[in-house]
Amino acid sequence: MNALYKLWGYLEEILAGFFFLVGITLIFYGVIMRYAFNDPQAWVEELARYSIIWGTFLGFGLALRHNQHIQVDILYDQLKPSMKRILDLVATGLSITFCLIYTYYGFVLVENRFSSGMVSLDIGIPMWIVYLVLPISGVLFLARFLERLVNILRGKDEVYANPLN
Repeated sequence: MNALYKLWGYLEEILAGFFFLVGITLIFYGVIMRYAFNDPQAWVEELARYSIIWGTFLGFGLALRHNQHIQVDILYDQLKPSMKRILDLVATGLSITFCLIYTYYGFVLVENRFSSGMVSLDIGIPMWIVYLVLPISGVLFLARFLERLVNILRGKDEVYANPLN
């Protein structure tokens, strides 16, 4: 089980990083082509945009794993441990509900784009492929919130990898 957990973490990091790297490389290529060779490539911007979007959405669960999501904890830090636990349970429950709704409507959107046959303007990528990141990221994000819920229920302190190390 521990090996599966590590594999899941590595897969999240590799995929998010890969899409970001592809997006940034394409942006660099586009700038060089536009300003150095005076030959702008329309497909580069579109593909770079989709790559960065995929990297961002696949990184949602990764950010949650490292506890790097935006949070206001000025009041939370003043609570007693028992109240913190209750608040954590409520917040995680609401987050799981959000992820379920987000994933469901992501599947609906992908199905609509698939049945419509819509394609992107410059490259002609089927839009259902572009929107497929929504249900995929929803499932990954949901899995991380379920992991967090299990840790809260077990009374286990969550240990986050420090991204600065």
